[in-house]
Amino acid sequence: MYIIISIMTFLVGGSLTYVGMRFLFKNKYNSVLREAEKEAEVIKKNKLLEVKEKFLHLKADLEKQVSARNAKIQSIEAKLKQKEQAVNQRHEDLQRKSHEADNVKESLTAQLELLERKKLDLDKLHQKQVEQLEVLSGLSAEEAKKRLLESLKEEAQSQASSYVSEIMEEAKMTANKEAKKIIIQSIQRVATETAIENSITVFHIESDEIKGRIIGREGRNIRALEAATGIEIVVDDTPEAIVLSGFDPVRREVARLALHQLVQDGRIHPARIEEVVTKVRKQVEEEVVEIGKRTVIDLGVHGLHPELIRMIGKMKYRSSYGQNLLQHARETANLCAVMASELGLNPKKAKRAGLLHDIGKVPDDEPELPHAILGMKLCEKYKEKPDICNAVGAHHDETEMQTLLAPIVQVCDAISGARPGARREIVEAYIKRLNDLEQLALAYPGVMKTYAIQAGRELRVIVGADKIDDKETENLSNEIAKKIQDEMTYPGQVKITVIRETRSVSYAK
Repeated sequence: MYIIISIMTFLVGGSLTYVGMRFLFKNKYNSVLREAEKEAEVIKKNKLLEVKEKFLHLKADLEKQVSARNAKIQSIEAKLKQKEQAVNQRHEDLQRKSHEADNVKESLTAQLELLERKKLDLDKLHQKQVEQLEVLSGLSAEEAKKRLLESLKEEAQSQASSYVSEIMEEAKMTANKEAKKIIIQSIQRVATETAIENSITVFHIESDEIKGRIIGREGRNIRALEAATGIEIVVDDTPEAIVLSGFDPVRREVARLALHQLVQDGRIHPARIEEVVTKVRKQVEEEVVEIGKRTVIDLGVHGLHPELIRMIGKMKYRSSYGQNLLQHARETANLCAVMASELGLNPKKAKRAGLLHDIGKVPDDEPELPHAILGMKLCEKYKEKPDICNAVGAHHDETEMQTLLAPIVQVCDAISGARPGARREIVEAYIKRLNDLEQLALAYPGVMKTYAIQAGRELRVIVGADKIDDKETENLSNEIAKKIQDEMTYPGQVKITVIRETRSVSYAK
């Protein structure tokens, strides 16, 4: 019984507790729900505010874009209105000009009709005057026209001849002026010294006692020297001097240096002579190479074959008509460079061709070929460019000129060789050349006297005024120039001046 009451009591208490707990949970749920609803309301309001702000921003942007587009449209409309006004104005101007042109056309038409009427009247008047002139002169119009044409033809021929002469003189003066300008500029920019080489070298000694030692017992020392060097050694009564004679400057230099070392050393005998000559010959060969290298460096010519450089060094010991060959080659190279730059060509190529143009004068062997052709073959052998080879081979007109370098090298070679003091000429040959110039001009009919002046660079020809007229004097100068050019050999150029004068002499008594 007690147990049943306890169980019932427990059940009644548990139910009460459940009810209380349920009530508590319901209140808490309601409060949480209310708070959630409040938060949702707040969030909703915030979102609505954000949406409104974005909407307002977008609306403001759209309004700005619309206002900008409207402004642009308004400006375009204003420009279109201006263009329309300009087109209308132009259209009105064109219409006005068209009306003016129509008026001018009508006025011109009227003037043309008036001119046609006046022309007909003039033709009739001219016909009447021609008929009157035919009656007065006794000549028909055709005969008068023929005579007039003949007189006009003679006058035109005379004037044309004078015009041709004036034009030719002007062209010659202009061409000579330009050519002289280029040549003078080239020469002025190249300063070289005059070098004269002889076929002998004088070796100075301190006393005449050394002459006996150089000759040696029974002349064995001097014979050994001559055999080793190939040079004739002349020991005469000239005080303190020994003459070394030979046409090869390299051998003369070897002999001079060998004598210098032997005299300084004091030991002079055949074995020592051969030893010293061999040593000196090697030194000279090394000096030749060094001279070639120094020359190409000074001139700025690069990429030459070593054999060509050695030959350039050998030029120092060669001469042409008394002019040092290396000096001539350097001078020609500088002239070529200056002239090429004046003419707008490559100055480096021109300098290279000018330096190598006489390379055929210093070969190791002596083939039977002109030096220009031999030089061209040497340049081809050592891989020089075709235009350089052609310039070397054509500078004496022995091959055809193929590039502009060739005439430049030819002209500069002539300038270097023909300048005053560059080369020596034998007196007999010089006098013969002057006589030949005078006799050549005297052979022409009408020539009275001839004078070769300015060292044969100008020939003055005096002709008789009663035998040759003014027109024939020009032809005579051209013929003489052509004959001199074809038949004679001379340095530079020869100017031919033909002089014709008429003198009238009267006496008052």
